[in-house]
Amino acid sequence: MIRAGVVGLGVISKFYLAALERSREFALAAVCDLDPAQLAKSAVPGYRDHREMLADGGLDAVIVTAPNDVHATVCRDVLDAGLPVCVEKPIATRLADGEDLVTRAARRNVALFTAFHRRYNGNVLALRERLVGGPPIASLTVRYLERIEEHVGGDRWYLDATRCGGGCVADNGPNALDLVRLFLGSMVLRDVRISRDADGVDRRATLVLEGAVVELDWSFPGEVKDVEVRLTDGTVLRADLLAGYPEFKESLWHEYAGLLREFAEAVREGGAWRDSGLDALSIVDECYRRENDAGRRAETGDHRHRGEGARTSP
Repeated sequence: MIRAGVVGLGVISKFYLAALERSREFALAAVCDLDPAQLAKSAVPGYRDHREMLADGGLDAVIVTAPNDVHATVCRDVLDAGLPVCVEKPIATRLADGEDLVTRAARRNVALFTAFHRRYNGNVLALRERLVGGPPIASLTVRYLERIEEHVGGDRWYLDATRCGGGCVADNGPNALDLVRLFLGSMVLRDVRISRDADGVDRRATLVLEGAVVELDWSFPGEVKDVEVRLTDGTVLRADLLAGYPEFKESLWHEYAGLLREFAEAVREGGAWRDSGLDALSIVDECYRRENDAGRRAETGDHRHRGEGARTSP
C-alpha cells in the first residue's frame, strides 16, 4: 500500500479522503491543516505544519489540497524529501515556481502529478471514445461556468486574488485547459479577454486558442461544465460533465477516484511521469501577461500586435 499524507483539509479534501478510503492502492497515513478542529476529525496522526509531517516519516506520497498560494512551497518541501506529490491545480501561482517544481521532481526522480480531475469524468471519457476512428476535430469549446461563492464553502481564499493567483483564469482555467489538451494535444493562445471585479478578482474570461475556445465565469447563475466538439464533417458532439450527477458536486466523487488510480501509476513511474500541469500554468501566465500588455498599450495609445502566444505540446 502507498501510505499517503494529505496537506489541507478544506472543501476539496473530502473527495480525496473518500477516494483514499475506497482505494486498493493507497492508505491514509497522516493529515495536515492549520485548523485543529479539522485535525480532530481524523483517525490518523494530524499536524499543523507539513514539515513536521514530513520529518516524522512513514509516508510514500503526499496529496496537496491547500490554498493555491502555498502549493509551490509545500510541493517543494515534499519533493525535496524525495516523495511524489499530487497537487491541486494550479501547481503554483507563478510560472517560475512551477518550472522549479518540475526541475526538482526530475532531480529527485519522483512524480509531480497535477490533479486535473475533470479528465476522469465519465461523460468526457465517453466523448473521447466516440471520436475514435471518426473525422478530425475542427473546433472545440470548453465551458466552465459557476457562481464561485456557492462552491468554496469556508475556503474564502478563492476570492482573494493574491492567494488564488488571480481568479477564474488561475483556478478554473487549468482544468478547462487540460480538457483542451486532452482532446487536441496542444495549446496555442491567440487572444484573451478578462473581466475583473472591484477587488481585482477575474470573474469572467474568454480564452481563444488555436482550434478551441475556453469560456470561464465565476458569476454565472447556476453551473455549466461541458465540452462541445465540432468535427470536420459538421457533426457536433457534446459532453455534459454534470449529466447523470444531479446532486451538487456529485460528479467529483468518481472523478477523484479515477484521479487517485492514475496517481498510483504516477508514483510507480517516478520521474518519468509527465502531465500538463506546467503547460496549463504557462497558458495562464500568458493570459495575464497579455492582459497587462493590453492595459499598457491602452494607456500609451500603442495598439501594435505583440507576439504569437504561448505554445504547449504533449
